[in-house]
Amino acid sequence: MGTNGHHESFPWKHLIGFVLSLLLTFAALWVALSSGLPLKAVIVVIVLFAMIQASLQLFMFMHVAESDSGKVQTFNMVYSFFIAVVVVAGSVWVMQFVL
Repeated sequence: MGTNGHHESFPWKHLIGFVLSLLLTFAALWVALSSGLPLKAVIVVIVLFAMIQASLQLFMFMHVAESDSGKVQTFNMVYSFFIAVVVVAGSVWVMQFVL
């Protein structure tokens, strides 16, 4: 919704978020494939880009800042973070010890 209470005619916020997400994705791809940085630096940069992109998507697409119920939003974000950590740690464990 716009500042004066009616719907905007074009979703500029979503378009800007989409373009920024694409730029972060292509920047991470460039760092991984063409930057020539050491492996540890590549991993650090990609993780930083991923964290920036996750935050961007939370605010631009998931409307985290627009909710009245702060406790529910906080619980949902903590739970989502927990699930993400479990999935990533489980994937790393499988790739490390099972394959």
